[in-house]
Amino acid sequence: MLAINRPRSAAKRATNVTLPEDLLSEAKALQINISQAAEAGVVQAIACARSERWLAENQEAIESSNAFVEKHGLPLAKYRMF
Repeated sequence: MLAINRPRSAAKRATNVTLPEDLLSEAKALQINISQAAEAGVVQAIACARSERWLAENQEAIESSNAFVEKHGLPLAKYRMF
């Protein structure tokens, strides 16, 4: 699970989550803690959204860097040991 910068003892707040009945029944049958599973899913969704946002915000710089390497090669290539 990806970690979000927050203390493990962070205050929690109750919320309502609507799930398909069959999914909820199977989770309960498997003794899955719904709150923990939901929290893990939200943590993963946040990490994914942050990653996508970072890539979008930095796309121009990434393309520029890739173009530089294509044109000039790696800046320190002569020092590579492999």
